[in-house]
Amino acid sequence: MKHKNSQTSIEFVILVGFVLFFFTVFFLTINENMSDKIKERQTKIVIEIASTVQDEIDLAFESIDGYSRTFILPDYVASKSYNIDITEGMVYVRTTDNKQAIALPVQNITGQVQKGDNIIKKENGVVKLNV
Repeated sequence: MKHKNSQTSIEFVILVGFVLFFFTVFFLTINENMSDKIKERQTKIVIEIASTVQDEIDLAFESIDGYSRTFILPDYVASKSYNIDITEGMVYVRTTDNKQAIALPVQNITGQVQKGDNIIKKENGVVKLNV
């Protein structure tokens, strides 16, 4: 009788261990999948920000003198801070943790891009940004 009770308790412990292992693997898989989706979303937002700046500059160059427009860039990328600047004909956008970044070519302009409101205008054939 004692042998049967000890066998049942061993089987129970093995079953509980298997169930815990299964749930641990299951939750780790879900966590990794969600992490990948968050990174994808952040990367898309970084690309959208850089593309917006690139498109606004291209539009200003194609417009006639006197063109003026305000466009807004978000303060955060999916709750992460980021840096944006225009250097040597490229717009650089990167999160402060350097996990997402992009550089897109832009035409040479006067001024610098910033988070929040940006005013772009074309005067005497020169495109100015926040000047």
